[in-house]
Formats: sequence, C-alpha cells, structure tokens
Amino acid sequence: MAQIDLSEGPITKNMLLFAFPMICGNMLQQLYNVVDTLIVGKYLGTTALAAVGSSYTLMTFLTSILLGMCMGSGAMFSIRYGEKNQEKLQQDLYVSFFLIAVLAVVINVIVFCFLDTIMALLSVPADTYALMREYLWVIFFGIGATFFYNYFAAVLRALGNSLVPLVFLGISAVINIVLDLYFILSCNRGVAGAAFATILAQWFSGIGIMVYCMLKCPFMRIEKQNRHFSAAALKEITNASFLTCLQQSVMNLGILMVQGLVNSFGSIVMAAFAAAVKIDAFAYMPLQDFGNAFSTFIAQNYGAKKVDRIRRGIRSAARCVVCFSLIVSILVVVFARQLLLLFIKPEETEVLAVGMSYLRIVGIFYFGIGTLFMLYGLYRAVNRPGMSLVLTIISLGTRVLLAYLLSPVPAIGVSGIWWAIPIGWFLADATGIYHYFMIQKRGAV
Repeated sequence: MAQIDLSEGPITKNMLLFAFPMICGNMLQQLYNVVDTLIVGKYLGTTALAAVGSSYTLMTFLTSILLGMCMGSGAMFSIRYGEKNQEKLQQDLYVSFFLIAVLAVVINVIVFCFLDTIMALLSVPADTYALMREYLWVIFFGIGATFFYNYFAAVLRALGNSLVPLVFLGISAVINIVLDLYFILSCNRGVAGAAFATILAQWFSGIGIMVYCMLKCPFMRIEKQNRHFSAAALKEITNASFLTCLQQSVMNLGILMVQGLVNSFGSIVMAAFAAAVKIDAFAYMPLQDFGNAFSTFIAQNYGAKKVDRIRRGIRSAARCVVCFSLIVSILVVVFARQLLLLFIKPEETEVLAVGMSYLRIVGIFYFGIGTLFMLYGLYRAVNRPGMSLVLTIISLGTRVLLAYLLSPVPAIGVSGIWWAIPIGWFLADATGIYHYFMIQKRGAV
C-alpha cells in the first residue's frame, strides 16, 4: 500500500503528500453531482438544473450523517495506529462497521417513506417538484454505496493511505461521465438518467474499495477473538462517531435550511445557487481535504503522544491554509463569470448575475472556512469532537439566523444570505482559536 506514517519524518512534506490524493479524490467525488449539473443545465434547461441542484443539497445532508460516523471512527483508527495497538484497532473496525451499516439502512428506509414530506419542508416550487422527486427517487438507491466507500476510505486514510481511495474514485468518475452522456443524450432519460448514472458509479467505487481492503489489508480480516461488541469499544466508537456525525448533520442541516430559504426566491435564484454551490464546493475542497489530512496527522501523533510534533504540525498547517486560501479566492473572484458559464447558458443573464454575486461575496473569505476545517480536524483528532460540534453550531447558527433576518430586507435581499456565510465562519474561527490556546496552556495539546 502507498502508506505514509505521519508520526515520523518531515511534517509539511508528509502532510501535503498525504493530502494531495485526498484533494484529488474529493474533487472527483464532486464530479458525481457536478457532471449531472453541467449536462442537465446545458441540455435539459434551468428548471431541471434547479431540481438537480436542490437534490444535491438534500443528499449532502443525508450522506453527511454517514460521513460523520466514518470520519469519527477514522479518528479512532488513526489513534490506534499511532499507539500500534492492532487488537483495539480490529475491535473498533468490527463495532464501527455494523454500527454505521445499520444507520445506513435506517436512513434509506426513512427517506423513501417520507420523500414527499421532506420535499414539502424544503419549499420546492411547483415547477421543479416533479423533476426533483424523479431524481431523488433514483439517487436514494446510492446511499448504501456511499456508506461502503466512505467507511473503507476512512480506514485506509486513517493508516496513511490516501492513494487507493483516489484510484477507485477516478475510475468511478469516468464511469459516471460516460453513463451520464449515454442516459441523457442517447436514451433521453432526463434527470432520472443522470441519477441512475451516478448511483451505478457510486456502487462501483463502494464495492471496489471494500474488495480491495479485504484482499490487500490483512488487518481488515478481523481475528475471531476481536469480533465482538465489547462495551469499551462500543463506547469509544459511539462517542467519537456520534458527535462527529452530529457535527456533520448540523452543518448540512443549516445548509438545507438555507436551501429552503433560497427556494422561496424562485427558480432563477435556485438555479444560480445550484451552479455557484458546485463551484464553491470545488473551490474550498482543497482546504477541506487538507483539514482532514491534518486531522489524521494530529490523531496519529496524539496516539503516539508526540505533543511537540503536534504543535509544529499546527504551525505548518496554518501556513499551508493561508497559501491555499489566497490562491483559491483570487481564482474564484476573478473568474466567477467564466466558471458559472460551465453550468449556465450565456443568455440566462439573471441567473449569471445572481451566481456572480454569491461567488464574489463568499469567495473573498475562503480563509475563514479553511481555518474552520483545520479546527474541526484538530478537535476531532485529539478526541474532543464536542468542540467541533460547538464550532459548527456557531458557524451554521449564525449563517441561518442572519440569512433569515437579512434577506427579507428590501435593500439587502438575497445578498443577505450570501453575507451570512463568511460572518458565521469567522465567529466560529475566533471561538476555536481561543479554546485551543486555553487547552494549550494546560498542556493538553
């Protein structure tokens, strides 16, 4: 395996080497929905674009529950790896797999049973309702695949292997693009075809990475004595996973609430938001993935009890975040129109204007979200996921509250939703940095 021991060797170099495949991998994962959006926007029109874009926000919320559980478990796997404790690692793997698998089944049952209720809560306009429902009914069949991929990717990354997850995503992204073109252009299947292409690609990556782990990773073949639900392992995994899951859910619930507010402004704003959010997701993806790589670095060194290396790693990561953020902000602000034209036809001037407003307000402040991802990773890695949850509540709570307060003001309008985003980031950053200095004084990190 292409594995990196982050508790040894050069700090910045190893962090960047570990982060790079994660950045590439998540960008490919974004292609699942971005390709849908691009092809749908170009060939099926603005109404279909609005439907697929709103569906993406809902799916992000639902899968964030599973992603949070996998991320929380992954932090525990990294700590066990740093401790060189294979027995506890196998116990954690066994407990976490079945715990998250059951949760995935429950989510799938709920969304199919309450699809219309969920759409009503999102205030989906009448002109996009039927298309959005058609898309969601198919895309929900990919929830299980999302679990498989993210769980086994979390295992590999926890042990320093970020390359293999990238390979499987790369292949599945190509499959997704080919099937998108086939189902939409050749078969005329519309939004359902886009969804079907996505879930087939997701299942490939999910099953593929699981088979790889079983064949190539001996520690994944759990010994009989470690295949049990010990109270200690269950408590550790539940504590680490549940709070991270709650953090991810709160984060995406806030985004979902904002989506509902955006929907109330009509299909033009919905389409602009759908396109701008895809660009946004790509823009700060390097920051998010670097934060996750940083988290693995901290967790491995926390398990190995290398406090001085942790502190040097924090300083190194902060410098990287500043550089990443500056580059990304310049690119997004300068090329906002050109980026939106990837998804929106040039003649749709109103949609372009709204999308550019979003990108030029939010894009200037990517340093805020970069710092926040770093703080999330830090607190998750040192087994303080509750603090990550607090920061999420501050960030998203501020965002939702200000969005609903400012957007009804005639002089501000929809721009109030955009300005609420960076304000929430910076309030959370200030809280997280202050708390770090407090625990550092006590010698905890």
